[in-house]
Amino acid sequence: MSIDARFLTFDLGAESGRAVLGTLRDGKMTLDETHRFLNEPQWILGNFYWDILRLFAEIKHGLSRTIRDHGPTIDGLGVDTWGVDFGLLDANDELLGMPRHYRDHRTDGIMEEAFAIVPKDQLYKTTGIQLMQFNTIFQLFAMRKTDFSLLDQARSLLTTPDLLNFWLTGRKVNEFSITTTTQCYDPLKEDWARDVMERLGLPTHFLGEIVPPGTKLDTLHESVKIETGAHSIPVIAPACHDTGSAVAAVPAESKSGWAYVSCGTWSLVGVEVPTPIINQQTMEFNLTNEGGVNKTYRLLRNVMGLWLLQRCKRSWEKSGYVYDYSELAAMGEQAPSFSAILDPDDSTFLNPSDMPTAITEYCRRTGQTAPADVATMVRCILESLALKYRWVIEMLEKVTGEPIQTIHIIGGGSRNQSLCQYAANATGKRVLAGPVEATATGNILVQAMACGVFSSLEEGRKVVRNSFPLVEYAPRDSEEWEEPYRKMKRLLQ
Repeated sequence: MSIDARFLTFDLGAESGRAVLGTLRDGKMTLDETHRFLNEPQWILGNFYWDILRLFAEIKHGLSRTIRDHGPTIDGLGVDTWGVDFGLLDANDELLGMPRHYRDHRTDGIMEEAFAIVPKDQLYKTTGIQLMQFNTIFQLFAMRKTDFSLLDQARSLLTTPDLLNFWLTGRKVNEFSITTTTQCYDPLKEDWARDVMERLGLPTHFLGEIVPPGTKLDTLHESVKIETGAHSIPVIAPACHDTGSAVAAVPAESKSGWAYVSCGTWSLVGVEVPTPIINQQTMEFNLTNEGGVNKTYRLLRNVMGLWLLQRCKRSWEKSGYVYDYSELAAMGEQAPSFSAILDPDDSTFLNPSDMPTAITEYCRRTGQTAPADVATMVRCILESLALKYRWVIEMLEKVTGEPIQTIHIIGGGSRNQSLCQYAANATGKRVLAGPVEATATGNILVQAMACGVFSSLEEGRKVVRNSFPLVEYAPRDSEEWEEPYRKMKRLLQ
């Protein structure tokens, strides 16, 4: 490995994807975005699908552009995406149907049907995963009712990044961090939760080899090299779950005393632990144990995140009012505080046709006055997120028995100064914001570890601290957040 190492990451999120070239030189990392593209899932006859073939085409296009603009020398390539969604392959490795989006309505009400067979406490104690209707196991259970023939034909189940890696290399594996999001994995047995799946009437013959983050899969398939002009670039499985990669990039200086909020469409609020924590308390708090890098686990809770603001923005645009996110944040700063308190994770907000209307209806249902204008609604969303972060942080402190002094807000949401300050105010804790490109940074970090550039995760995190600016937010006026927080807790009862 040369002193100057270059790694290409493809980071696919719910709204967009991008190719980012990371260069490691003299103890620092620099990032160059070489391609950005929209991720536009499609409604077809009432069903919601990922356009997976277009996403793969964009990956190949991004690889071609990177080589054209930055030269052919690339030491590794890694893909990360959101969790839970998957594709099924038949005996000829042909894709069986277009992969469904986790917000597809086929899983509405499905958890209750599954719990009639496997009680939810048993499912949680086996998998340690937060019970959410879109988890892979519930998607498969929904297919059992309507598409069992596809399950029967399937010979491989590959999550989204595993599927893309297969198309890039020809090798089929299930990477650990993304596998743990499925709720089809037993972290105590360190294997697929076959017993639970069989009790639910689900096939297990399509469950494949599980490999750890940092596994070198293979070099690019010949067909991809011909199409893109690439050489024999190693394809490395980073933490293929985007949050797993993002948490690897948390610029923490110690192993404890900190929590993270990986903030984007979702806000993943959690701590890093050496082993999964699965007990009555974590089940009551609905905390999840997802796989991390170097055999760590991410004990966290999924919070709906900036999805609420993204969908409001889209609705306002349809009505002819176009704002960018910085403009919306500035407008929110001028609005009155605590006009209403939302539980961001109320099912009302999962995938409504119009988010502002959904927020108005939620406020009416909970006896509150709905935000009267755009600015007030923006502030309402951001304040509610900060209050929900506090609720989760307090649960994590109870479960681990360790106080949290610092909250690292990473990812795109770390640019939202209002949200970062509100999080400090609501929790009464120090907030460090950055890096913005946490997922791409962590992806590159894990690739570099796989290639021997870094000897440990701690060494990689030191490079992150040296490479990217961090913004500190100290708590202000925290006493003003106490009554709104009590109101939030009442909404959550």
